[in-house]
Amino acid sequence: MKTSLNVAVLFGGPSSEREVSRRSGRAVCDSLSRQGHYVTPVDVFDITLPEVSVENTDVAFLAMHGAFGEDGQAQTLLEERGIPYTGSGPVASKLAMDKVASKWKFRAYGMKTPDWTVATHRHSVEELEELCSRVGYPCVVKPRRNGSSVGVGLANDAGELADCAAQAFEIEDEIILEAYAAGREFTVGILDDSPLPVIEVVPASDFFDYNAKYVNSDTKYLLDVDLDADEIKLAQEAARKAHLALGCCGMSRVDMIRTGPGIFEVLEVNTIPGMTERSLLPKAAGKAGIDFARLCELIVELALKRPAAQRAAPAISHAAG
Repeated sequence: MKTSLNVAVLFGGPSSEREVSRRSGRAVCDSLSRQGHYVTPVDVFDITLPEVSVENTDVAFLAMHGAFGEDGQAQTLLEERGIPYTGSGPVASKLAMDKVASKWKFRAYGMKTPDWTVATHRHSVEELEELCSRVGYPCVVKPRRNGSSVGVGLANDAGELADCAAQAFEIEDEIILEAYAAGREFTVGILDDSPLPVIEVVPASDFFDYNAKYVNSDTKYLLDVDLDADEIKLAQEAARKAHLALGCCGMSRVDMIRTGPGIFEVLEVNTIPGMTERSLLPKAAGKAGIDFARLCELIVELALKRPAAQRAAPAISHAAG
């Protein structure tokens, strides 16, 4: 982009991912400011966005992770005001945020995803154990609508199940109990509907939870993955298909587990992935020759060239997958 733009960078938000989001927002603000744009940092505390109007904003850069920023609410408000914004529209955002709805989509499009069941805070400990028997131990316990691995735990027995469920219920009244997919974890960034290089995630502990992601410095992110060319293509195609199946656009990051040779089970799609220079989408873009400054510019360019009707479009037809 050669023209300087009025860019409102939205970060923070009212969700449990607020602090992670603020890091993304600060990095994007710094990058776009250095490139000559007129940047308005918007630290969001509620769900009204009073600072953002069509009169003072050419484009909104969404760096809010979690509820409001990533579930379609902010996107709906911006569309009502006629303001272009980065990333996916309300329908895709809501789908991706809801782990159950997105897993049904993955299955409908022929993708593998670990088995799961849903529990609510009204279930007793005994009922939770009965539900867990449908997927077996170890069982991954996570809030139905949340990100950044907040509230996620791994239960190996009934005692741990009760503890993990209590932790997840602090975040949300509905949780999912998901079969543990043993294998190697990979993540694939998507930019303009095309996959970026594959990254392998190697946590220092046995389970990639919030601490492994943000606290433990021993977690490794490998850009030179030990996969042959065919498997790399399979991982990238699984990510692209998941992205398109939910109707996402602009950018996303897809997490998956390789459970066997050529078998990649999709866990979830992140429609607003982390945007610091150390985050995984920027790392993958860097591997593809796109530095952080150019990545921020590209994301804005994609927002400006995309018609409003496309932002609001539902997921692709099955034939297009």
